[in-house]
Amino acid sequence: MSSNTLRQKQQQQQPETTKEFFQSVGKVTGGTLLAITMLSSSVVAGGLVGLAISFRNLPDVRSLRAFKPSETTHIYDIKGKKLTSIHGEANREVVPLNSISPHLKRAVIAIEDSYFYSHSGVNAGAIARAGVANFTSGRTVEGGSTVTMQLVKNLFLSPERALSRKVAEAVLALRIEQIFKKDQILEMYLNQVYWGHNTYGAQTAARSYFNKDAASLNLAESAMMAGLIQSPEALSPFADMKAAKARQADVLNRMRELGWITASEEAAARKYPIKLGKITSFQTSQMPYVTDAVVQELTRKFGRDAVLKGGMRIQTTIDSRMQRIAEDTARRSLASINAQGVGADQMSIVAVDPRTQFVKAMVGGVNAKKSQFNRAIQALRQPGSAFKPFVYYAAYASGKYAPDSTILDAPVGYPDGYDMYYPQNYDRSFGGAMTLRRALEQSRNVPAVKLGQEIGLNKIVEICRSIGIKSPINPVISLPLGAVDLTPLEMASSYAAFANNGWYSEATLIAQVTDSSGNVLLDNTPKPRLVLDPWASAATNDTLQGVITRGTATAAQIGRPAAGKTGTTSSERDIWFVGYVPQLSTAVWVGNDDYTTLGGGATGGTFVAPIWRDFMSQALQDVPVERFRPPSDFDRP
Repeated sequence: MSSNTLRQKQQQQQPETTKEFFQSVGKVTGGTLLAITMLSSSVVAGGLVGLAISFRNLPDVRSLRAFKPSETTHIYDIKGKKLTSIHGEANREVVPLNSISPHLKRAVIAIEDSYFYSHSGVNAGAIARAGVANFTSGRTVEGGSTVTMQLVKNLFLSPERALSRKVAEAVLALRIEQIFKKDQILEMYLNQVYWGHNTYGAQTAARSYFNKDAASLNLAESAMMAGLIQSPEALSPFADMKAAKARQADVLNRMRELGWITASEEAAARKYPIKLGKITSFQTSQMPYVTDAVVQELTRKFGRDAVLKGGMRIQTTIDSRMQRIAEDTARRSLASINAQGVGADQMSIVAVDPRTQFVKAMVGGVNAKKSQFNRAIQALRQPGSAFKPFVYYAAYASGKYAPDSTILDAPVGYPDGYDMYYPQNYDRSFGGAMTLRRALEQSRNVPAVKLGQEIGLNKIVEICRSIGIKSPINPVISLPLGAVDLTPLEMASSYAAFANNGWYSEATLIAQVTDSSGNVLLDNTPKPRLVLDPWASAATNDTLQGVITRGTATAAQIGRPAAGKTGTTSSERDIWFVGYVPQLSTAVWVGNDDYTTLGGGATGGTFVAPIWRDFMSQALQDVPVERFRPPSDFDRP
């Protein structure tokens, strides 16, 4: 607190400390009374020190040197826009004393403990007056607690009203005053005190009640906030402005009686039109699927209490503009395809930057208010033919195949336990000899199964693991046709490794995490590793571009080089399109949560590729066109 300002109000000149201001005020308002009070305090203090032997089990107040109150955690997008704030019971942001308005410090001390800078933790005169008032009325109508005693109660003791607790409170207050300076005690108090609506501390309360920082509070706002401490919920201006104004008047009147403000300042503050902010505790996230996923990721690393109470500043990888495009695309597109006879109730869109593996947009469902289940990271669904690029990459990386190598699309059977497995193409026909390029462009099933047997299913599983797929994968014969359950995030992230010519770093929603003081707790600066063969990756990109230009995904054309693959399960329960440009990889999934058939002849190429095109066209609007590097730029294995 700027103690200079405080004494200027009293003597129109700058003192050296806040303590000097309040001591000088004490002399003006009655030196004799102050002397008596201080003498009484000394006597009481001496007696309490003697009682301290009976309180050997009291907390060690020295622990306050390292004490950090719980703080609210804030989550931001990649550009610093706040997405939400999360906290446990206490919504609090800790600030230093010099970041709190002098008006508020003066108002709080005036109404709660006007001799704060004179006593040693206990105010005997206040205790005596409270005792007489309470005895006379037969109930507790007045308290004698100092600011230091209130701090003790908030930090160490239960709220029960008992003589033993009050004595313990006084003993601990005396101990605190021996260890900490007055300004340190006031700073702890103003950051700890409860101001209603799960709001703790001056900064958070100021942001909530008046939509401004604690440092910017004027006299009228400060007096209203100081008045709330007595009964925060009942006196809250959100609940009862009339009661809040009446209590504000009490605070202003007390400040004028003490000589800390003039009559004209009091009158002006009473007339000042209060403009309220809004309750900030337990906010609804602007992007719930994103923020819930962020909290899950950090909880696994730091624990739930650290996330909810640690005052973290979390910079996510999310681009808010791209996120809104994805959300709008999902809602609009689901309604559109259902109007065409497809019975789908959910959709997920995940976009990843291949250069960093930063998740730029994540839609976990079409309505987070109705369902918090995040299909982008929690729904395990069969990708169908969208799995085939992993098989073709494995073939290219083996050195035995190139995009223009020939394979025979003809009937074939493989032992499968006691039975034989005969793969079939979607149209039940066979195309004979064709290039691998053509087989993937037309999404032929038989060639994919043949390649899986030739290359080895375990090798394909190994490749999937190297590019971030962690879901269980069984090396069954039908694996090349997508007989595995994966998440949309896994699909977008793994395709991104192709887009980046084999370079990969683990996908994440979090760029950086710091504590409230700016100390870095987590730095997810990308550390890419070359995990795929560059030539085979480029060959895969080259082949997948053909899927869009002349294959099953011509509806995904966006006017620039792009690669991708459709996916449709044989039961028509899941339809996909996963595609990318060098700067962005996006997976789109459509289906039903109860796994019922979509119907309507649903295929990834017919219904999902246009959704991908819609999203990518908007997301890449200001992104320069970039071409994929051709296989000829790399050495073939």
